[in-house]
Amino acid sequence: MALPCSPTRHCSLLLLVAGVLLLLVGSMRPCAATLDEDIELIWGASHTYFFMDGPDTESLALSLDEQQGSCFRSKNTYIYGTISMDIKLVEGNSAGVVATIYTISEGPWSYHDEIDLEFLGNVSGQPITLHTNVFANGVGGREQQFYLWFDPTADYHTYTIEWNPKYILIRVDGKAIRAFKNYEDQGVPYPTWQQQRVYGSLWDADEWATQGGAIKTDWSNAPFVAYYRNYNTTWCRPSPGVSWCGAEPKDSPRFDLDQQTLTDLQWVNANYRIYDYCTDHKRFNESEFPKECYLQRAGL
Repeated sequence: MALPCSPTRHCSLLLLVAGVLLLLVGSMRPCAATLDEDIELIWGASHTYFFMDGPDTESLALSLDEQQGSCFRSKNTYIYGTISMDIKLVEGNSAGVVATIYTISEGPWSYHDEIDLEFLGNVSGQPITLHTNVFANGVGGREQQFYLWFDPTADYHTYTIEWNPKYILIRVDGKAIRAFKNYEDQGVPYPTWQQQRVYGSLWDADEWATQGGAIKTDWSNAPFVAYYRNYNTTWCRPSPGVSWCGAEPKDSPRFDLDQQTLTDLQWVNANYRIYDYCTDHKRFNESEFPKECYLQRAGL
């Protein structure tokens, strides 16, 4: 849950309808956003800067020191689509530091939707943890955590959220690591009606982020810096003749997972998943597991 940047404004039904109309009349091609035009800084502006990372690529540096972190958000909101960004994480000892990329709705917190990717820093030489979570109608607690098969501080890597009426998919460099299926018809909350805005942040969470809070942030290493570039968005594409993705028939195969995605999910979950709420017997007894834990889950 990426609280430091979470908005509180109400997302009205009118906004939702307007967003759907925009989806219908707007371009369906991928949009590579120009960062300083399509992303706005909402706090810590003195700790951030835009710069050209090569002749044609604009990047954003977020930084954190003992006084303040930094955060940006997209100027647009989305309902169903694919959002990706290249991120180069904090180098060296990043214990206690959390970098994020996530989406969140703007309605009341009690029924908000959210799709989280949070990168939990660690001491030098130890792996960074990718912490993922899904909230729908205010219900969260669906954490899965992963190590990565590369050093995410050495170079940029692409992190993607795909959100359609059947699945929420999280990908790393195009490889699917998590799939959360829509079981709303069986009583499992799923985000289907609230638009969400994209956020990214760098902040101090040493009370819990590294080894459960046992290792604190070493401020002698500040400022901590993470780099973001190549923000891309693509509207969800429905089947031909269907008005928008929210109207896709439930029995449509449009958003079924292909074999490569299933293979990637199986490989990542077998080799790099380090936590799954659906197998946490210390947290839940057999009668308390969330309902989706008893249903078929892709890649598991």
